[in-house]
Amino acid sequence: MSLTTPTEGRAMLAPEQRLTLAERRKVETRLDIARTAARLFAEYGTAEVTAERIAAEAGIGLRTFYRYARTKEDAVEPMLTTGAEHWLEIIAAGPRRLPTVAELELAALQSLSGGDDFELTRGLLRAMETDPALRAVWHRINMEGERELRRVLADLAEPGTDPVRVRLLAAAAAGAIRIALEEWAVVEDSAAGGATPAELTVRCLRTLGAGL
Repeated sequence: MSLTTPTEGRAMLAPEQRLTLAERRKVETRLDIARTAARLFAEYGTAEVTAERIAAEAGIGLRTFYRYARTKEDAVEPMLTTGAEHWLEIIAAGPRRLPTVAELELAALQSLSGGDDFELTRGLLRAMETDPALRAVWHRINMEGERELRRVLADLAEPGTDPVRVRLLAAAAAGAIRIALEEWAVVEDSAAGGATPAELTVRCLRTLGAGL
């Protein structure tokens, strides 16, 4: 989930936690590489795009590229994780208990309400439908996001809370966001009604909250 920029995603940090100029430049470089890779992958697919081409079009050397990404597919990771990181920050900063569905909705709305990369993200998610390499990256990122959400929820849960309940809540919430983004990417005017990612996420969460 990545529909906010790194600076937006860090807006909640306290002054002493704010990124330095050098750190901000690294974040922006990673995002520039991710945007370039996403654009190329969406247009040509991963099989036709090399790390050398991504680096050249991003205006960096190949050695610099590999300082920021392990593989060409992993280069898109910042576009797929920043929104989720912001969502986790909002949840972690909430009441010291498991969040309600309404609170999860509010956090999703806040973390998915802005950003300049909507169309790039849409193109990347569409490309994943037929590109196994990109799909593997997407599923890995979602599994890691679910695991991190489970850690955050376990930290918020009251002592004695059933760990299975925590795990199910994490899986359901993470799955709702994944499904919302995937539906938003491939459906424009029919069943989704042209809804935004945030609106679709709320719809998915409310469906889960009401019971399938």
